[in-house]
Amino acid sequence: MDRRPTIYDVAQAAGVAASTVSRAFARPGRVKAETARRIFEAAEALGYRTTALPGLVPRRTRTLALVVTDITNPFYGDIIRGAHEAAHELGYTLLLSHTQEDAQLERDWTERELTAVEGVLLTSSRMSDSAIRMMAKQKPVVVLNRRLPEVPSILVDNARGIRRAVEHLTELGHDAVTYVAGPESSWTDGARWLALREAAHELDIRVRRIGPCNNPTVHAGFGRAREVVTTSSTAVIAYNDAVAIGVVKGLTRLGVPVPEAVSVVGFDNTLLSEIIEPELTTVAAPLQAMGATAVKNLVAMIGGAVPSREPIIMPVRLVVRRSTGQRSRNRVSPALGTRNVSSSASAAARSTESGSR
Repeated sequence: MDRRPTIYDVAQAAGVAASTVSRAFARPGRVKAETARRIFEAAEALGYRTTALPGLVPRRTRTLALVVTDITNPFYGDIIRGAHEAAHELGYTLLLSHTQEDAQLERDWTERELTAVEGVLLTSSRMSDSAIRMMAKQKPVVVLNRRLPEVPSILVDNARGIRRAVEHLTELGHDAVTYVAGPESSWTDGARWLALREAAHELDIRVRRIGPCNNPTVHAGFGRAREVVTTSSTAVIAYNDAVAIGVVKGLTRLGVPVPEAVSVVGFDNTLLSEIIEPELTTVAAPLQAMGATAVKNLVAMIGGAVPSREPIIMPVRLVVRRSTGQRSRNRVSPALGTRNVSSSASAAARSTESGSR
């Protein structure tokens, strides 16, 4: 061929439309893996844009994409740190993005960066299963905080963490728990709610759900505090520490003391859990190790390793602090900030409260 090859030459050689060739280069995640392979092979044979072929250059970029849903959430700090340190040790660079809890933004950004990275780490992804599977056909992908049978995943032991939290609350005499939920699109939120219902059934306690909090921040938890007060629950388990801290602050603003009237448990053991007053009881997981493990597994896949079909489960532990306490006989009134005590129980209530402090 005497002239420079064009997109139409590639299309003819691959047996596809020119628009499909264009899409394969611009947004490879939107083209079937087999079709993309034919296009890239034809382009390489013709000498068309050989320096920018997705799927042909990944071993030369030494770059990994790390996608988080909200970089302002302290939960991701330790994951990012662990991933960064592991990537540095292995000679890789991380390309970090936060997608504002927006599934479409996450998909658009990640697909656009596929040509620049060797592999992708999706942390608490909000994308559909099919979108993640399609991406995994283009580049090695590891998913954190979500289980997808066809894609390697790393999970926190949500069932164990929720079980320990419920056991702790029942030991303190609580028999009704409200779960303040996270985002509707969160796999983790569904896993934690399911685990809570199962634990409640086994331990014979009542549970109810408030939410969702599609942006699971302190502000969201603060806004749910009034709903917590109107329930008969004396304990709360929140989707994460940020939401739990918001609930504590909201209850305090409403004149409902924590833990004297309502005990609160978070999830993740972020730095904020020790700063809030009272300090937050929470479920802790080795998040830094989680990020490092994800990078090491992803790099191994890039090198040709075959990943396990079973997810890696990170262990958890319950960190007990002062936001949980013995159940009081005082009942929080829907009038907000008041507590009703029956005359027959007042003395016993005072004894219980003094013992819990």
